[in-house]
Amino acid sequence: MKFVLVPGGWQGGWAFDAVAAELHREGHQVEAVTLAGLEPDGPADRDRPPNLDTHIDQVAEIVDRGGEGPLALCGHSYGGMVIAGVADRLGDRLDQLVFIDAYVPQDGDSCWSLTSDRFRHLFMDGARDDGRWVAVPCGADPRARPHPLASFLQALRLRSGPGRAVGRTFISGGAWPGSPFTAVTERLRHDSGWRVHEIPVGHNIARHDPGALAAVLGALPPAGASG
Repeated sequence: MKFVLVPGGWQGGWAFDAVAAELHREGHQVEAVTLAGLEPDGPADRDRPPNLDTHIDQVAEIVDRGGEGPLALCGHSYGGMVIAGVADRLGDRLDQLVFIDAYVPQDGDSCWSLTSDRFRHLFMDGARDDGRWVAVPCGADPRARPHPLASFLQALRLRSGPGRAVGRTFISGGAWPGSPFTAVTERLRHDSGWRVHEIPVGHNIARHDPGALAAVLGALPPAGASG
């Protein structure tokens, strides 16, 4: 299977390095995305920050050129907003959709509307300098970069949803302090259309237990076996 991995806020594709290595060892293809504006050398144009649509377009292009074979689109945290938008547009290209302690939006939702007060304060405090970029939170990986505020605020517009029976999985990091994902985890546990796994190591599962995350991803059923 091919995996396209979309990181959460402030992070780049490097966040999945250890997970990708495990999946490669099992014979899978992996593309870990660094979203526009989060490049190691900084954004191309600080005065024109990318928004959610920019990130959806970017990942949709990657999926669209992905070739044949089963494909799993996975998003961590903010990345859930991105993969939901891509699935709405290109659901026929996907076999699995995986939300890794991530936002699971409906039409009209935004990261801002779905998150907790803790993160709303973080977004606003972090954007205080210029109103455009959210500063990297204290204690983050040194490779992290300021995140475009517009992408956190923009509402997602969904037209139709996946055009076929895409397998849907939610991987919870457990009930860490301030988590915006506790309620959605419990809701999806009772939804027959979803698989729910728990890796109770906190929000950054890829960093704290990459082996367990890779094992869940590698065990996703093949094309045509999403039920």
